[in-house]
Formats: sequence, C-alpha cells, structure tokens
Amino acid sequence: MTVLFAQMTDDLDTPGLLIATGVILVVGAVAYWAANIAGRRYVRRKETKGKDAGARAATLWTVLRRVILIVIVFLVILFIFLSWGWSIAPFLGVGTVLAAALGFGAQDVVKDFLSGFFILMEDQYQIGDTVTIAGATGTVEDIQLRVTLLRDFEGNLHFVPNGQIEVASNYTSKYAQPVIDVGVAYATDIDKALQIFADELRIIAEDSDLSGSIIGEPEVLGVEELGDSAVILRGRFTT
Repeated sequence: MTVLFAQMTDDLDTPGLLIATGVILVVGAVAYWAANIAGRRYVRRKETKGKDAGARAATLWTVLRRVILIVIVFLVILFIFLSWGWSIAPFLGVGTVLAAALGFGAQDVVKDFLSGFFILMEDQYQIGDTVTIAGATGTVEDIQLRVTLLRDFEGNLHFVPNGQIEVASNYTSKYAQPVIDVGVAYATDIDKALQIFADELRIIAEDSDLSGSIIGEPEVLGVEELGDSAVILRGRFTT
C-alpha cells in the first residue's frame, strides 16, 4: 500500500504535495474522530447494561483511544514522508533500535504492558474501585497499559507499574462485607449479648439510613477473641 501511494505522488509538484499533505492530515483527523464516536457509542451501550459494565467499557476505551491515536499519528507521518519522497529509513532505524532495546533492556516495560492488558481483559479492577496493589491502597483514578494511577486516602497519587502487581485486592467488586466487633465484659451472659447484638444489627439493616445499602440479613459470627479485658463479639453486613 505504501509503495502504491508513493508511486501516485511521484509526479506531483509542490502545490500538489501540499494538497496531498493536507488530505492526509484531514483523513487522519476524520479517522480519529470516527473512532472516537464509535468508542463513545460503545460505552453508552454498555452503560445501559449496568454500572459495572459501563465502568469497564469506559476503562477499556480510555486505553484503546490512546493506542488508536498513536497508530494514526504514526501512519500520518509515514504517508507524509512518502508523499514528499523522503526516505523512511529513519523509521526503520528507530524500529530496529526499539526492537533491540526491548530485547535487551526493556523486559520490565514489556511485562508492564502485558500485565496492563490482562488487567483490563480480566476486569480485575476498574476506574473508581478501591484496591490494594503493590502495597498501596486507594481509589483507581486511571488504568494505562503500563501503569495504574492510584489515589490514597491522604490524597497522594501513586503510579504503580502494572508488572509489579502480583496480587490485586479489590474492595468494591460487586459487594463488600464490613465487619463489626463489639467488646463485652467477662461477666456478661454471652448468649444474651449475642441475641442483643443480632437484634441491633437487624435494626441497622432494616430501619436505619444505611438500610438501602445493605444486602440480605446481617450475620452474627459469634465470639471472635478473648481479649485482655473483654470478650470480642463479631458480626458483619453484606453491602
């Protein structure tokens, strides 16, 4: 295709080359515009299927849009070089150097990109989720092919290379189970305390401002620990 395009532009004069360059730029812009519209429509269709599907589609489109932009810019530059009859050897040279760099010194970068790809494909976490990755805990602000941007609860922004993520703990995937521990004195009737604990959890689940966020019945798990000065009772909700 590139050879055919070069032959078509060999006979053009300078005004013709300028027009050809303009056409290439317009075609590139239109291609990116069309891809952008298609991507937004795809995200909107997914949003109608639920919040999780919409968030995943938005995350995938954010990454894919960057890749499309890089490819279009590369092709536009390449076709402009061909239209003016300039050598594309520098492109080939750069490609050779990049291939050598990837082969000898950029294994970690390749690992980051592959890990980022599988994070997106497997839907391990999405933008807006609260996660712990590579020892950092916070809210996911962006997922790129090489890094994940994580904002912790103190406002610090962490740039986590995807290749360093061995375990990703997602606290907001589908549901969460907050645990509630209550200490009572050793002299307390434990059976009675557990019954009161269950009643209070049920009141919270049914009649409080939190009832709309709680799924199903609360659970009383029993005695969790015999502390130094109290017996620890444990219960939990599903939210």
